[in-house]
Amino acid sequence: MPVGVEGVEFTFATAGRIVFGPGTLKHLAPWVADNGRRALIVTGNDVQRSQPVFDQTESAGAAVDSLCVTSEPTVDLVREGAERARRSGYDVVIGCGGGSVMDAAKAIAILATNPGDPLDYLEVIGGGRALSKPGLPVAAIPTTAGSGAEVTRNAVLASPAERVKVSLRSAHLLPRLALVDPLLTHSMPPDVTAASGLDALTQLIEAFTTHRTNPVTDGLCREGLRRGAACILSAYHTGDAVSREGMSLASLLSGLGLANSGLGAVHGLAGPIGGRFSAPHGAVCASLLPHAMAVNLRAMEARAPGCEALQRYREIAGLLTGREHATAAEGIEWLAAICDELKIPRLRSYAVAVEDFPGLIEAAEGSSSMRGNPIRLERDEMQEILELAL
Repeated sequence: MPVGVEGVEFTFATAGRIVFGPGTLKHLAPWVADNGRRALIVTGNDVQRSQPVFDQTESAGAAVDSLCVTSEPTVDLVREGAERARRSGYDVVIGCGGGSVMDAAKAIAILATNPGDPLDYLEVIGGGRALSKPGLPVAAIPTTAGSGAEVTRNAVLASPAERVKVSLRSAHLLPRLALVDPLLTHSMPPDVTAASGLDALTQLIEAFTTHRTNPVTDGLCREGLRRGAACILSAYHTGDAVSREGMSLASLLSGLGLANSGLGAVHGLAGPIGGRFSAPHGAVCASLLPHAMAVNLRAMEARAPGCEALQRYREIAGLLTGREHATAAEGIEWLAAICDELKIPRLRSYAVAVEDFPGLIEAAEGSSSMRGNPIRLERDEMQEILELAL
């Protein structure tokens, strides 16, 4: 009997063009040539990893400037970047790096064309105004496999003064080109491979269990979970080309999922932690993931035993373990074992302490990610997650 989707309404938005595969960086030069003559390339700390992007851009005949993002992008950095873009008359912005670099590139590109200050548009600490004008054309090129920021419609910025991380959100933030070349991830060290890979798995799990799932994101998340689970250990231990490609695809699929379905409690808690402590986002998500799932599972079994997300937790377990009839608890045990094998640090390694919990929980309660969690968590349940991850 066919399964329909009667009564289901959803939207799906993504980058203007996605190009995936080993060697696909070669598509950058023609895109640059079609879009302008002056490019700003935003990179991470290791500028050498982005040298092929500089080469491609210059081969298109474009004049090139660069901006290095040394940590989480701040409001001040993107403010200065946008002012520079306006002064210099850039035609395109290229972000080559991890999620922070791509978010910085997206933010600079859109703030260069919308009047006023970043605080006019930021949520939580700013005015939350709509970004009404399209930004400069952006090409987003990941060199890690985890954030999926090349296909998301937000840019996460740090505000050190308020000790928070907040977002710009707009469909205009979607890059014109998402160019995912797994060869660019081959130089990732094991700790970055582990943290970014588990960030991708977290995003896939949360996007698959939010209140805003739809048939398109469901299929993407299922495929991403299957590939990520099969590849993450070999990517970490050997870094072979097949596993690197699998993790790059899992990351891309996670970005497509979260951009259209949202996230959950892990990201709800990880955001405030990242705003208050010098802690890499992917590693924080990884440290929280098995504990948040265990608390969610117990809460759903007690308060919503018939909910669809509970069945999805069982399906996730099958996708992760490769065993069709695995229980939800077995899936969580698999994740906990992976975190141990990948040497994921505990929260205390970033100076998080028990006395920080009330402020972190209060901040998490108001986050958009927490609102997407499959069940509303009580404060004592959020505290339990933090205690278990500490």
